[in-house]
Amino acid sequence: MTGTTTGTGTDTGAAPQEDVVHVLLAQHQRIRGLFADVRAAQGEHRQQAFDELRALLAVHETGEELVVRPAAERAAGRSETSARNREEAEANRALLELEKLDVASPEFDAELTAFQQAVEAHAQHEETEEFPALLASCDADQRRAMGRRLLAAERIAPTHPHPGTAGKPALQWTVGPFASLLDRAKDAFARHRD
Repeated sequence: MTGTTTGTGTDTGAAPQEDVVHVLLAQHQRIRGLFADVRAAQGEHRQQAFDELRALLAVHETGEELVVRPAAERAAGRSETSARNREEAEANRALLELEKLDVASPEFDAELTAFQQAVEAHAQHEETEEFPALLASCDADQRRAMGRRLLAAERIAPTHPHPGTAGKPALQWTVGPFASLLDRAKDAFARHRD
């Protein structure tokens, strides 16, 4: 199997569908696309695009905190991972506030703009600081194993922001599965209303 190059310019040597860095980079691209979708959509379609963005951000951040941050702390240091966890906790609070707003309101647009800038800055930090450290310190097999664990964690992660658990992996392991069940039930009811 041949290696592939990431946005960091480093050959990962691992299959893109499993390598944790490739998985996260693909999710970052999807998040960027969903921000554009939310901005372009109107009415019910805008709400649906925002709901998809919200759910992806929630599971993505949970997966990173549970699977990626322990390895990143060893590779990049505690100050790096603490900064990313703080950003994610702030993003959870902002996402929770956005979730309360009417997607058609000017207030939503203003909050979405600020939130998008914060999410982009966070992703840039990960892509230029955290991911290269992971690539340097973890071999392809380790990154594939992390990628599988990340995807498994995301399948059972909450789909709504829970600021009280953001940046706190022990709480996420304890509370996360219950919050996930409630969130997924809430999502199902929302899809079938009216």
